[in-house]
Amino acid sequence: MDRALAFLEFFSGGGMARLALGPEFRCIFANDHDRQKTAAYRDNFGGHHLIERDIAALTTGDIPRADLAWASSPCQDLSLAGNRAGLRTARSGALWQFWSLMRDLEGVGRAPGAIVIENVPGLLTSSGGRDFSEIVTAFADIGYRSGVLELDAADFVPQSRRRIFMVCTRRSPPQALLATETGYGSSDSSHRALATLPAHIRSSCVKWHLPKPPSRRLRLVDCLDRDVPASAWRSDAACTALLSQMAPLHITRVEAAKRRGSMQVGAVYRRVRNGTSQAEVRYDGLAGCIRTLKGGSSRQLLLISENGGIRLRGLTGREAGRLMGLPEEYKLPPTLTAATNLAGDGVCVPLVRWLAKHLLVPLCHGNETKDFAKTVLKTGS
Repeated sequence: MDRALAFLEFFSGGGMARLALGPEFRCIFANDHDRQKTAAYRDNFGGHHLIERDIAALTTGDIPRADLAWASSPCQDLSLAGNRAGLRTARSGALWQFWSLMRDLEGVGRAPGAIVIENVPGLLTSSGGRDFSEIVTAFADIGYRSGVLELDAADFVPQSRRRIFMVCTRRSPPQALLATETGYGSSDSSHRALATLPAHIRSSCVKWHLPKPPSRRLRLVDCLDRDVPASAWRSDAACTALLSQMAPLHITRVEAAKRRGSMQVGAVYRRVRNGTSQAEVRYDGLAGCIRTLKGGSSRQLLLISENGGIRLRGLTGREAGRLMGLPEEYKLPPTLTAATNLAGDGVCVPLVRWLAKHLLVPLCHGNETKDFAKTVLKTGS
């Protein structure tokens, strides 16, 4: 059996990447500075390798040698739900702090063989594509070739949640991991982003081969609690007020669901459009993206119709965890807000497990051939 691969978990939150990467990976370092999330990390994994500190305060002396570094860096300033301020902000700009650590590790001969950066698709387009171009170029300058996959949690769990995974390698990957044509995980937005790169950086990028997963069987209704406290339900007046915020298209969806008779679950988000609060509902069997309750995001609601009636409630913390693929035994924070924030800031566990099994494990174990020439990447010669 191949040895367990050592990995570093930056922006670790509640350790969802650690959970997802599975037994083939051994976590030897984790870092976050959110107290509620680090408390959940300790509850689930212990705190032996966890450093609760701002990433800007870390040095190479804090970080051991590893095969893989994982970074789910803050996305608020890259997300459509945020202000799209880009990577030159304190929050999403933490990705540059991560890069600085990887550069310093490279300088002392301890750079990880592979890196994964997980973020929202807005990373590809923020600042007119300049942010993406700069980050790929910066990693190329310290010896990494990058490939981008855009994946949706909806292929694994009943939640619409698109994320990009920038998988970087210092060494020649096995040929079986390279795609010869467009496949699962490729997207128009990633192709456009790659086209913005300097020619010598673009030519060094790789196209990863990732098999398409089997069709998802799990439904939104499968993730819901069967018995929720009465306090979870909103009043009839609140339900009526929500419906009054819907455009005709969404009211039509609600009425059609009521006529079906059997229980129908609609996932609702409230948004501000053109200065007006609006509610939107979907009945496609998917929840909307689980988000943190920060930066103006609202709690996702469930509109449940049955036998001609209709009721409204919010998602519970456990339901949010299930929609991220967390197992029942995972210990969530005790409050609804903290549990939702942990889930919303995490990774989709079964999606990352698929990525690990079919790309990261063979990449790290097969990552034993010669280093790429950094001078080629830097000069384009």
